[in-house]
Amino acid sequence: MTPMPDTLYALLCTVDTPTVCNAIEVAQGQRGFNGFTRGTMIHNQPGSPAMVGYARTARIAGQTPPTDPPDVIRARRLDYFRSMAGGSGPCVAVVEDLDDPDCVAGWWGEVHVAVHKGLGLKGALTNGVMRDLDVMDDGFPVLAGSIGVSHAFVHVVDIGTDVTIRGLTVAQGDLVHADRHGAVVIPDSVVPDLEAAIQTVIASENIILGPARADGFDIDALEHAWAAFERART
Repeated sequence: MTPMPDTLYALLCTVDTPTVCNAIEVAQGQRGFNGFTRGTMIHNQPGSPAMVGYARTARIAGQTPPTDPPDVIRARRLDYFRSMAGGSGPCVAVVEDLDDPDCVAGWWGEVHVAVHKGLGLKGALTNGVMRDLDVMDDGFPVLAGSIGVSHAFVHVVDIGTDVTIRGLTVAQGDLVHADRHGAVVIPDSVVPDLEAAIQTVIASENIILGPARADGFDIDALEHAWAAFERART
């Protein structure tokens, strides 16, 4: 795993996920990057900064009661918390609900947000259910598949495995960037070039945004700016 420089982490916390998605293609030198979620997801605090961190993964279920003995279920839940707390660097919880597309169990609510935030995680990504929206702690973004009311029979199934969230496969330790638009896994190979690539994306978009927002913008100004934009974009 390529270490993430502090300057890159600080920059990633200030830009949205579509910008990061574009920047990955700039760093790769071509279009076609597909390591992102599909469809619309729901954010608990829209407009808050992106969550950025290394994935701590798990899978849960909740439609039906677990078949393992209660002491095994309790022990596995504590093992889950130990795993969530065990990562190095900034970390994000990435939890797949195996009941998808019929998820009913609200794993992410007031209590679990407070616990995961207290353990130092930077946010949560899930295809499952969140609840308690009005009483969740600030500063812990949750990007979820749906909103619900029940915890049903929610239980941890396994820990540290690959998970799939809306078409995005995430492995333990993957670098994740997510906001209200969705999530991406940042390939390890682009980390050394990503900071410069983000700056390139911002600069190339400003080729259009500057003139478009200026007085006197017209089709002639657009044609001139767009030609420069096409030369700069990936």
